[in-house]
Amino acid sequence: MGKYFNTEGVCIPEMHYMVPLDNRIRGIRKKYVERGSYFVINRGRQYGKTTTLRLLAKDLEQDYMVVSMDFQGIGTEEFRNEAAFSRAFAKMFSDGVKISDMADKDILRETLGPLPADAPRMGLMELFEKLSRVCAVSLKPAVMIIDEVDSATNNQVFLDFLALLRRYYMNRENQPIFHSVILAGVYDIKNLKLKLRPEADHKYNSPWNIAAEFNVNMSFSADQIETMLTEYEREHNTGADMRQVAEEIYQYTSGYPYLVSAICKKMDEEMPEIPLYAELKKIWRKEGVVYAVNMLLKRNLTLFDSMARQLDRYPDLKEMLEDILYCGKRIIFSPGEKSINLGLMFGFLKEQDGRVVISNRVFEMYLLNMFAAQESRSDAFSRGDSDRNQFVKNHRLDMDLVLQKFVEYFQDIYSEKDDRFVEAYGRKIFLLYLKPIINGTGNYYLEAQTRDARRTDVIVDYLGEQFIVELKIWHGNEYNERGEAQLTDYLDYYHKKRGYMLSFNFNKRKKPGVQEIWIGNKVIVEAVV
Repeated sequence: MGKYFNTEGVCIPEMHYMVPLDNRIRGIRKKYVERGSYFVINRGRQYGKTTTLRLLAKDLEQDYMVVSMDFQGIGTEEFRNEAAFSRAFAKMFSDGVKISDMADKDILRETLGPLPADAPRMGLMELFEKLSRVCAVSLKPAVMIIDEVDSATNNQVFLDFLALLRRYYMNRENQPIFHSVILAGVYDIKNLKLKLRPEADHKYNSPWNIAAEFNVNMSFSADQIETMLTEYEREHNTGADMRQVAEEIYQYTSGYPYLVSAICKKMDEEMPEIPLYAELKKIWRKEGVVYAVNMLLKRNLTLFDSMARQLDRYPDLKEMLEDILYCGKRIIFSPGEKSINLGLMFGFLKEQDGRVVISNRVFEMYLLNMFAAQESRSDAFSRGDSDRNQFVKNHRLDMDLVLQKFVEYFQDIYSEKDDRFVEAYGRKIFLLYLKPIINGTGNYYLEAQTRDARRTDVIVDYLGEQFIVELKIWHGNEYNERGEAQLTDYLDYYHKKRGYMLSFNFNKRKKPGVQEIWIGNKVIVEAVV
């Protein structure tokens, strides 16, 4: 069987199309492991942590005694107290040594000692005495890798474990212990208490302040994606411009590993079953990427489920995301702020030019869809839903008519609202109105480069046809003319002759309505409310 794009668990180079990780592995080894660092790889769900750990362990085996463990293998009962945890940990450690290729594994397991279920009470102190003896007799420096560290259902036991590990680390010149320790999970160690008890005092206190800061970029670049697709092209001969495809995938994912693989998997396995895309050359192009993204957004993915759960759990984070998307708020990047810290940790947010932004376009689109669905009983959504049948003619979306009808609706319902209401909610009302009109067939996203408190560009995709709609807050004629010029530049980028501008105008002498404006060879359909 040939290689395929994998989205289920760890990726294996011999089985799956993969972005090459050799440079990443060498960098982690040189910068962290060889220096004897203890560190944490905490990234969002399905960010390639486990695949990285597997490849790293394999790379280290020749020079180190490597023991890899996964805390998902420890059940709830084993976390109930330190004795149960210590026995479960020691057994998992022993099993990890047993399946390794280490020449001295029998001596190491003998040193660790027998671990029957009915053994006398063994606490954390006894566990660490055993681990220290194992590290002392090992022929190679010991490296311990623990994946899914935030699977612990009773974090306090693990926090006590970390406190002892820290004590041994601080005294490792006198007491043998691991040369390097690598932990991985979504939650950073300092936030483990936050996982189960978000209301707890001192929830950020950490017993493990010895960890080196892990700053390796684990997202994929367009170049790396292209390398993976080039291997695919050699085997399938699609004739596609894989550089262009890689750049388009990157535009939607910002290199989020799972999303990259998921889009490619849709294009490779599902889209050929669709009559329109029966030929590979029709799939592996920019339009195919857009179609695959829309397919992805209609699925109940584990990654999306996790996002929805976290936003239910942390309403302040959800409110921040809505402010960024709907209101164009510029939020200063400060990782010490709780909601920002959470958004970074879960992979929902990232820093860009000193401010907080949504980490990728797919997440933006999913969040906009989710927020719209949650407000599907709002007046704007209901009105768009009732108007929707008149906007599609011969399978084409009539965006001119959409703006015309929205202006009429907005004037009927919101014309008496004060300026602050319109500035805060005007764009949200339009997006809610538009969503049911394109839902199921089209999608939209917000262009990150232009989004701010005054201006947001919405890119609407309907059956492969794109519409550029600028939403702007009126700030005088000069600003308006500058916006028109910016929109024409943006139309050049998208190779479009026609663009749309929706202005929320606070001038009391304004004339609501829709008109066409020619700027050079471009037509701007400008709607004013």
